[in-house]
Amino acid sequence: MYGRLVSQSIRSQLQYRLSFVLMAFGNFVTSVVEAVGIWALFERFGTLGAWTLPQVAFLYGLVNVAFPLSEALARGFDIFGKEFVKTGAFDRLLLRPRSTVLQLAGHEFTIQRVGRLIQGAVVLGWAIWMLDIDWSVGRLSLLFFTLLSGVVFFYALFIFQATISFWTTESLEMMNTLTYGGVETAQYPLAIYSRWFRNFFTYMVPLGCISYFPALAIMGIDDPLGSSWWFQVCAPVAGYLFFLIALGCWTLGIRHYTSTGS
Repeated sequence: MYGRLVSQSIRSQLQYRLSFVLMAFGNFVTSVVEAVGIWALFERFGTLGAWTLPQVAFLYGLVNVAFPLSEALARGFDIFGKEFVKTGAFDRLLLRPRSTVLQLAGHEFTIQRVGRLIQGAVVLGWAIWMLDIDWSVGRLSLLFFTLLSGVVFFYALFIFQATISFWTTESLEMMNTLTYGGVETAQYPLAIYSRWFRNFFTYMVPLGCISYFPALAIMGIDDPLGSSWWFQVCAPVAGYLFFLIALGCWTLGIRHYTSTGS
């Protein structure tokens, strides 16, 4: 069922192929500008503390491969407040004999996000080439496990954003500080931030667990914060747990849904 919904969404978007190409190119150019900004920082100062450009590029690549995938997959939750709660269209989803999560997940697969995905993959590939990592089955598995954890983590943030709409009827802008702002935060080493900030994005919203900590294990770098190798390897599990918590909150939100009253 999900495959059919996604296939239908892709076919409808490809009806306007020039629009798709331009949108994908626009996403690519926008993300390139961000990457150039990081390059300019290192071109001017050389290093960021003890961090080199390839190491930060590796963090950048991890996040910018995971996020556009999540953004493309979670479009239904991203627009939930405006398109479903305020209009009452969510009532129609509740009447169908399928999970609301499934229906919203397959509502729209935004394929133009491929532009940002390509750019993130290019940067990640360049960083891997420059770092000369001693690859093993374990490191490759951790890389895949981390990227997938990043996808489900950002997906969970979109679900939380949609869940808030049950009480506010519209997604709060503060959630953008965790989604889009979280992407900007994770592009740099967690060690450069203040302690309270690091703790929040490790134990409350585990952003560091889907980028910074596993990246250290993959690159073979000692953590200036003192985390152990086992913590770094197990850290991506937090992304999957965060996703399960988001689904639980979504179920709670549905119980409080009262429709539009119109």
